[in-house]
Amino acid sequence: MFYREAGQFKSSYQADQAIFPIVQDRWFMALVIAVAFVFIPFFADEYWHQAVIIPFLIMSLAAIGLNILTGYAGLVSLGTGAFMAVGGYATYKISTAFPELNIIIVFFLAGGITAAVGMVFGAPSLRIKGFYLAVATLAAQFFILWCFNKVEWFFNYSPSGTITAPPREVFGILISGPEAEPLARYYTCLIFLCVFALAAKNMVRGHVGRSWMAIRDMDIAAEIIGIRPLQTKLSAFGISSFYCGIAGALYVFCWLGSVETEAFDILNVSFPVLFMVIIGGLGSILGSILGAAFVTLLPIFLTNAPPMVGLVIAADLAKHVEEIIFGLLIMFFLIVEPHGLNRLWQIAKEKIRQWPFPY
Repeated sequence: MFYREAGQFKSSYQADQAIFPIVQDRWFMALVIAVAFVFIPFFADEYWHQAVIIPFLIMSLAAIGLNILTGYAGLVSLGTGAFMAVGGYATYKISTAFPELNIIIVFFLAGGITAAVGMVFGAPSLRIKGFYLAVATLAAQFFILWCFNKVEWFFNYSPSGTITAPPREVFGILISGPEAEPLARYYTCLIFLCVFALAAKNMVRGHVGRSWMAIRDMDIAAEIIGIRPLQTKLSAFGISSFYCGIAGALYVFCWLGSVETEAFDILNVSFPVLFMVIIGGLGSILGSILGAAFVTLLPIFLTNAPPMVGLVIAADLAKHVEEIIFGLLIMFFLIVEPHGLNRLWQIAKEKIRQWPFPY
């Protein structure tokens, strides 16, 4: 009764094609944004900011980038960690070479560099796809991290081989460096996620997104109706890598502060981001965020839940249980609900719309 569009008439094409055509959806999204910007900063302590919320926001951005490539364009990638590393290292090099440059501009420049690198490694997608394309992106994962580990220029000839985010300010507020407050870093990541999620949502609803989905569904038919496969696939790789590059920059500058190449390896980054996309839902911006929330919160739940019920589980056993649950959930969503958490959310909304007589 309270969630129906009865009486909400659309008088223009823009109103009919709005992202949230129902008033109740707009109010709900406004409530979520208000909670994110107003309530969470005042109730979350430093542990929640550093261990839960900031990594969730960054991984959500990376999952959106991978979902653009895999969910909308149908191009499998296992090199998300490498592209995030390109963004992090590019931000480090630019910020140390031009310390007077605004860090927001540096983030976008690093994203552009990552997009170029992603398009280079995405060029074989015109000739190969599926498992073979996944292997090609996996090669990019190992090659890029090997370069960052062996070529000393990338980490400014540091004896330890690590890169450390220098302190940088935006409008007089320190957002990176050891002295940066968690609240400032939280707002930085949140604003980036909101802006880029909105941009991605509008992008996939336009002609660019329709071209990606046409290539995903049947590339030969898409080429027959006038869609250029190479241009479309490279644009998907470029935009996806741009998102991952921005996420990598935030990963270094707004979360960890100091990293080595192992922080971007396939087990720590690439596979978890792929799990987020699969569990959240392929071809869904909201699903990317839901999947990131699930994958981020699950280890914390598995760590804190057993002591609450009086069970003591070793750390290594808890890690194994976490991996088992991830595997079972991936199989569950692939078999039972391939569209992931996003589809479950849609089903719940349909049930509410037809309450008290849901089908």
